[in-house]
Amino acid sequence: MNRINMTIKTTLLIICLFALPTLLAAQCNEYTKKECIPQLNPYTFNGQLNNAVLSEGETAELQLTFYKDQEYRILVEGENSLGKIQFQLYDTDYNLLYDNSDEDHTNLWDFMVESTDDFVIRVLIPNDEEKEKVESGCVSILVGFRAFGSRTIFK
Repeated sequence: MNRINMTIKTTLLIICLFALPTLLAAQCNEYTKKECIPQLNPYTFNGQLNNAVLSEGETAELQLTFYKDQEYRILVEGENSLGKIQFQLYDTDYNLLYDNSDEDHTNLWDFMVESTDDFVIRVLIPNDEEKEKVESGCVSILVGFRAFGSRTIFK
């Protein structure tokens, strides 16, 4: 009887360990849909849910194609527990084109490209040395678009 209980407990533990990432991803998707997508307005959401659960000190990158004659809005939003999130835009040779830390860590940035090209968005979650526990949370990288108009143009 005792051996059966141990087998059941072990099986349940294994199931929980495999289910946890799925549950976290589902929660992150819900956060993105409810809290982040509305912030793209008046831009049209491109339909790509780009999100991840990240911890302090982690970095994530996403390569995207941006098309000529479209104005874009990048939104990088994270849960409050992560603090101010830094994001940067690079060309594919990793030349820095934009850094939101130069604009007080704004979570939105509007721009336009002169020609269709690929770019890399890098997200950096800062370390908070004052906290005893490392925090983690959902981070969303969303892109909205609309035709014409510009804030910043890259060649």
